[in-house]
Amino acid sequence: MVRLFAAFVMVVAGCLPGLAQTAPPADVLKDLAPTGKLRAALNFGNGVLVQKGPNGEAKGVTPELATALAKRLGVPVEFVTFTSAGKTFAAAKENAWDIAFIAIDPGRAGDVNFSPPYVLIQGTYLVHKDSPLADVADVDRPGIKIGIGLGSVYDLFLTRELKNATLVRNPKGGGAGGVEPFLGQKLDAAAGVREPLEAYAKEHPGFRVMKGSFQEIRQAVATPKGRKPESIAYVRSFVEEMKANGFVADALKRSGQTAPVAPPGG
Repeated sequence: MVRLFAAFVMVVAGCLPGLAQTAPPADVLKDLAPTGKLRAALNFGNGVLVQKGPNGEAKGVTPELATALAKRLGVPVEFVTFTSAGKTFAAAKENAWDIAFIAIDPGRAGDVNFSPPYVLIQGTYLVHKDSPLADVADVDRPGIKIGIGLGSVYDLFLTRELKNATLVRNPKGGGAGGVEPFLGQKLDAAAGVREPLEAYAKEHPGFRVMKGSFQEIRQAVATPKGRKPESIAYVRSFVEEMKANGFVADALKRSGQTAPVAPPGG
């Protein structure tokens, strides 16, 4: 794992609104940042949430939120980077991070606590332009094979929901991780996050992204199980405040993303 430090984002965050929440009690601070710094996991596999700048630095809504929370806590932030949500989630059991930005899913709730969502994104399919599959409901048929990123929230969701189609998993994961097996194995569709799939289709005219979605993906701040109720409440309050005061919307706009901010409480 490559560790990136976020001093440059601290400067940005210091100029932004939304840091009015009071500093936490000492026991909450120690609980959330036990090493004296806030280790924030970033998933570079989801370009809606985080992107690499010209010098490889982390940009986007998740590094900005992590930096703002660290500032609130009065500790440095350290980014711990991953290439997929599945790898990010797995690292929770290794005590590799203090907070992570991953999607809410019941299959993950046994290992992490979730804040309310801060961003909503869609899970949908990429298909060949001349594919007979017109709608997301058409995809769940016998004989249909779908490329998907291993361990992604849409992998977890479709594993539970599909009755007939077959999933072909890419161990690399990522928001567009399903594209690789889709192309390499000549599958019927690739499942993934709408924005990276649409970016691929824009660059490759022989493909299209379905208008509908099979899932609304609720991105949240996760903390490992075992954190105190007061600490979990502090993170929840922070996320709600940052949605309400426009911080999340502004961070998305700065990074060129159009995904909607989640409504209050959900």
